[in-house]
Amino acid sequence: MHFKAQKYLSHAFIFLLFISFFSTQLFAQKGENEISKIQEELLIIQSPGHLNLNPQLSSYSSEAQILSGLYEGLFSYDPLSLEPIPALASSYKISRDKKTWTFSIRKNARFANGDPISAQSFYDSWLKLIDPNTNAPFASLLDCIEGVQAYRLGKGDASKVGIQVKNDGSLVIKLVHPTEHLAKILCHHAFSVVHENKAIQSGPFVISQLSKAELRLTKNDFYWDADNVALPSIRFLFSEDQVENTYLFNIGKVHWLADNFDASKLIENDSLVFGTQFGTEYYFFRMHNTSVWNNQKARQALLLALPWEKLREAFYVPATRLLSRLYNYPEIYGVDESDIEEAQAILDSLSLSEEEKRIEISIPDTAYHANQVALFAESWEKIGIRTDIIKIPSYDYYDAVPQSNSDMFTYTWIGDFADPMAFLELFKKDSSLNESRWSSPVYENLLQEATGIHDTKKRYEKLAEAEQELLDSFIVIPLSHPVSVNIVDKAVLGGWYENALDLHPLKHLYFKEKSPIKNLLIAIN
Repeated sequence: MHFKAQKYLSHAFIFLLFISFFSTQLFAQKGENEISKIQEELLIIQSPGHLNLNPQLSSYSSEAQILSGLYEGLFSYDPLSLEPIPALASSYKISRDKKTWTFSIRKNARFANGDPISAQSFYDSWLKLIDPNTNAPFASLLDCIEGVQAYRLGKGDASKVGIQVKNDGSLVIKLVHPTEHLAKILCHHAFSVVHENKAIQSGPFVISQLSKAELRLTKNDFYWDADNVALPSIRFLFSEDQVENTYLFNIGKVHWLADNFDASKLIENDSLVFGTQFGTEYYFFRMHNTSVWNNQKARQALLLALPWEKLREAFYVPATRLLSRLYNYPEIYGVDESDIEEAQAILDSLSLSEEEKRIEISIPDTAYHANQVALFAESWEKIGIRTDIIKIPSYDYYDAVPQSNSDMFTYTWIGDFADPMAFLELFKKDSSLNESRWSSPVYENLLQEATGIHDTKKRYEKLAEAEQELLDSFIVIPLSHPVSVNIVDKAVLGGWYENALDLHPLKHLYFKEKSPIKNLLIAIN
């Protein structure tokens, strides 16, 4: 009886499981269909702020993330390795002397309105980019092309620029010197093809809705590779509410938090993704015609007076140099020497007037930056230097830097491609990115010598010499290499990989298929 009763209870339990499983499957089927409708649209939260979605003028990493879905050039980034992969160029070839690159444009390349994308489209886009009236921040990255620098600086004409349309499907560029990393440069959104009508995009998605609160992108049916774009739409929500943002992620309403979240309230810690970026947070001096801080010895005194250990103690990855380490890039001497007595001796030798014993620093208006410069001011007061601090609203800061007359600024720069030139370009003479306005013939010569070196290790050695010249000139105050932090539901979202640029091309994102629920009846013995 006892045995039979046990057997009866087992059958009853199995029967209840069957009923429960059957009803659960019916509910799950309905629920999953409803969820799949929600998940057809990827939802991302990032910080609010003014968006510049003109690929030729945009310079923020948050904008680059969006632009990766709206525009495309000859190459795009591999989502995992960030190596260049052919995009609107179906193929390309390089001449034996490595100074002529010929690109074949895809025959089915179209803008979002159906207009064909041709070699002429690229010519028109790039000529607009390097037009001196455009004032595009990344234009100087094309200075490796014949005639570009002269035209960009208003000293030459378009007919001398080495960008040629061979026919509708063939674009030829002539280089001043071999440029090994050109394909990496051309991945950047600035070199995308753009339509004369700014409202028409060239990438896998188009803008269907834009407001201060959100941006909605929908699939571009004219995109050449539309069949391999999985997401029909992506919605960016702009919010600073960390608690609400985290709650929306926890309940599955949002799939990716790019920033503004409260990690302590996260239910699934596996969703928290950290990564060291190919980037650096640093301060830099600006050269003015009459500034005492043009003097290398004066700058050296300020850097010697700083307590480096205290300045960098809060960072996960402190930085003593401008570049993050790259494979095969040699060690160099960083900026980390403190000697306040030597600093005072240098300043005394310069016989500065009371008016000259002051420095003005512009910073974003945040408590974080205020605390940093307070430490600067406290240290420099000990050697008789007064520090004036100009606070600029955070969202306006980077746009305000070119017009400011301050002596020092702060940047957090994320490299646009995994090569030392992504940083060294920032201090190159006549570079459109050189906000310091510093230049050095030694630095320029080292960069020039590096262009002709094909062996990566030897090229890096020459570029490291250039970085050493920069650091020894006391132009930059490196503080840290930033750490990217995202919250991503990687159980649901595919095609998202942690990488050094914290850039995740939207084309490659997709929703994973749900794992089927195991049949409980089979599982019970």
